[in-house]
Amino acid sequence: MWRGDRSVRQLRIGVLVGLFAVAGVVSWAGARLWDTLGSLPSVPVAAPIVLALIAVVLVATAISLRARLRAQREREPDAKGVDPMVAARAVVFGQASALVAALVSGMYGGIGVFLALEQLDVPARQDQAIYAGASVLAGAGVVAAAFFLERVCKLPEDDDENGRGPGASARA
Repeated sequence: MWRGDRSVRQLRIGVLVGLFAVAGVVSWAGARLWDTLGSLPSVPVAAPIVLALIAVVLVATAISLRARLRAQREREPDAKGVDPMVAARAVVFGQASALVAALVSGMYGGIGVFLALEQLDVPARQDQAIYAGASVLAGAGVVAAAFFLERVCKLPEDDDENGRGPGASARA
């Protein structure tokens, strides 16, 4: 329940990919430097778990809001409406989660690349590379869930304003 041209802007995949790439390169370079100076810190096993939990919360929020919006739109008798501020807060939470997930995934992706290229022969580092890879996948799940939540909360007339909605062909 937000407007793409107002205070809450849509997520852009280019920003997320750029953030992921910059964080990955900086993290890879930092891992190389840190490894030459001492022992590289380990990738926590909790990293992919926390990211996956955030993705689950975003998807659950989106599904809940979608059901409530559908009931409201179909004017069901006991439909519980959605306050626009609740939808806006959900979208902002999803966007913030996606930005942080892109940053964290890039960081663990850079560390994972470093481990895969230079230290995969050490058994403990193999586990770290797996945790880093799982973190990148879980971060992608957060980003996908954020886009889903954003799509659920978008007002139908937003597409009409951009010329892509059902009424767009009638105006052309």
